[in-house]
Amino acid sequence: MPAWLRGIYAGLCLYLFLAALNVLGAGLGTFGGDSDVLARAFAYGENPFIALMAGVLVTMVVQSSSFTSALIVTLVASGEMTLGTAVFAIMGANIGTAVTGVIVALANVRIKRNFRRSFTAALMHDLFNILTVLVVFPVEWLTGMFHEGGRGILTRLAGWLAELIGLEEVARPDSPIKVITAPIVDACNWLGAALMPSPAAAGLFVAGLGMALMFAALVFMVQNLRGALLRHMDGLFRTYFFRTDVRAYGVGVVSTVLVQSSTITSSLMVPLAGAGVVRLRRVLPFMMGANLGTTVTSVLAATANPIAAAMTVALFHVIFNLTGTAIWWPLRYFPLRIASWYGRLAGRQIRYAFLFLIGVFLVIPLVGITATELFMRLR
Repeated sequence: MPAWLRGIYAGLCLYLFLAALNVLGAGLGTFGGDSDVLARAFAYGENPFIALMAGVLVTMVVQSSSFTSALIVTLVASGEMTLGTAVFAIMGANIGTAVTGVIVALANVRIKRNFRRSFTAALMHDLFNILTVLVVFPVEWLTGMFHEGGRGILTRLAGWLAELIGLEEVARPDSPIKVITAPIVDACNWLGAALMPSPAAAGLFVAGLGMALMFAALVFMVQNLRGALLRHMDGLFRTYFFRTDVRAYGVGVVSTVLVQSSTITSSLMVPLAGAGVVRLRRVLPFMMGANLGTTVTSVLAATANPIAAAMTVALFHVIFNLTGTAIWWPLRYFPLRIASWYGRLAGRQIRYAFLFLIGVFLVIPLVGITATELFMRLR
């Protein structure tokens, strides 16, 4: 196949992949909005661990930490959620947005070497967020217990910065990805509305279409990744964009600001790492940068909201990711080694990939909720 034809093929696969992510988010967002399940997920947020897991759940459902942040700000503004609880849900949103990468990695399961590298790359995003939560969560929770307003130390810092920064209101920019994929999203929404009896059923139908499109796009994309086009780009990725950790971090920040979605940029990195186009050691800095980049949109959106809590929550999101980078950047070989070790296990036996998902999103939540409930009752 000629190089120019491979380039067109790769562009179509990329477009289909981006459209599939937005179709999936639109469908699940419709389902959540009609059934009120997303708002009710935060109903029992007095337990900080429940608020954390609610943030994970909602972000997994809608595939957008920006949507979750907006929902949290709305609940805070309406008095349905305290600011002290909202910050734990923001932490959960960071974890939830990394789940898509694991799903993307599973599309490579037929090719063991690609799957091992893809799953390792996805794990780096998960581990960075999980390890940061393991450090920040107890500090924020314990310091909040000794504050009359229930605000932890980082929340107080965000609140102080929100008062200090006097920004004028600005309009939230439209995502260029949403604009170019709107025709496919609109077509799927129309099809769901035409075939399904209720908005909730239509949402689930559209989400199913999005999932099918995503897997189809990924299969075609992976087949093409090691073709002639990326053989020519391989040197550019290695010697320029991802030559150093600092440069990879910068690429993560800038690319995520441009597309306004860390879900998209991190999910695109997974098949690139799986195909060997990007070295695994550069993936973690990129993911750190992507996490910071996604907070820029939240800050811009918060400045358009006159409620002070909006800027406080957005700034907490920024502080949370900067804190994680400050902690794990000098220790980045620690999550890298863990991800590489577990990626090799999952590469040999696929059940370890599913054990990771079950452990992180079922076992740990149950243990954490039980432990925090017992602690809150005993104190």
